[in-house]
Amino acid sequence: MGNRAERLLSLDALRGLVMLLMAIDHASYFIAHRHPAEFWGIPLPEYDSFLAFLTRFVTQVCAPGFFFLMGAGMVLFAESRRRVGWTTGRIWRFFLVRGSLLIALQLFLENPAWLLGPIDVISSPGGDGPVHLHFGVLYALGGAMIICSLLLRLGGLVLVGLGLGAIVLTQVLTPTPENASVLYSPLVRLLMVPGQTRIWSVMYPLVPWLGFAALGLAFGKELQRDRSRAYLEALVGGAACLLLFLLVRSTGGFGNTHTPVGAGLVGFLNLTKYPPSIAFATSMLGTNLVLLVALERTGQLVAEWGKPILVFGRSALFFYLVHLYLYGVIGLVAGRWYPGGSGWLLMYVLWAIGLAILYPMCRWYGEFKRRKGPNSLWRLF
Repeated sequence: MGNRAERLLSLDALRGLVMLLMAIDHASYFIAHRHPAEFWGIPLPEYDSFLAFLTRFVTQVCAPGFFFLMGAGMVLFAESRRRVGWTTGRIWRFFLVRGSLLIALQLFLENPAWLLGPIDVISSPGGDGPVHLHFGVLYALGGAMIICSLLLRLGGLVLVGLGLGAIVLTQVLTPTPENASVLYSPLVRLLMVPGQTRIWSVMYPLVPWLGFAALGLAFGKELQRDRSRAYLEALVGGAACLLLFLLVRSTGGFGNTHTPVGAGLVGFLNLTKYPPSIAFATSMLGTNLVLLVALERTGQLVAEWGKPILVFGRSALFFYLVHLYLYGVIGLVAGRWYPGGSGWLLMYVLWAIGLAILYPMCRWYGEFKRRKGPNSLWRLF
């Protein structure tokens, strides 16, 4: 048990760090009333200050991190359940139910939270009417979980090939900006092309983000075989991704849905996220892998000084759902004095206050869930 807990420490820590950064983005939306979107069919956002850009940029690692860590966690979860007698069929049914639950939570619990904010964030750029069915990150996570449950028996190299293939396929199939006004069918929206068609709005289509989850599956399998080698491969893979990003972005050709605008750092790092271009995927996946290795190498320090990060990382779904409503309410209160949105300093102060409120709630929930057995329904959350 000691080795297993130690092995999972860096994964929990990275997940917790991702949650902290994600909360900045959502505090910006609810409190500062700013939430840029890097969509394929419209020009990239412009920023009035480097702080405004940095506030958005540091949160870009979150979505790739979510999917990569989910894939790795699925492999480790499946192995832990096999040790207590679960069959392959039972493991698959668990992931099917949990994936379906994530999609349901998207539609019925997450979506109403966005209505607390000032901007119609669930209406995609280029939309042609009111939105009634919005599919965000929980939809893509749930769908990817269901698909990945069918891939658990594949080998690591096959999974790497599938993951990289999905990332490249996304770049190849991303439409050109001239097609921004095309009303793609809901199925195409759900699978590949983000945007809005009548009442359907899709921010996170399944295929573009499935690649990160498949790569996470491959990493999880390598962790099972040889932990030291897995982290060495993560370091090499992370460095390779970052070098590839520099090459792709510098040339400005294939792999850039939007070419760099201007000669400055902001233009170079302002990347297309919806769907993720190769430039976005390599930069953010590389950053996640390097962070993961750094957290593994400093595991003891994280265990001693990083307890809040670990608490948030071990209650990620609870954190995600609660933080949306918490920052939504904070934004409504702040809006009485700042109806046009707060400044950055106040936003960051309120972001930190929100984390202080969330910490005891997540710690309680984590302890509550830990006391439940492997067969408990609470394991679905």
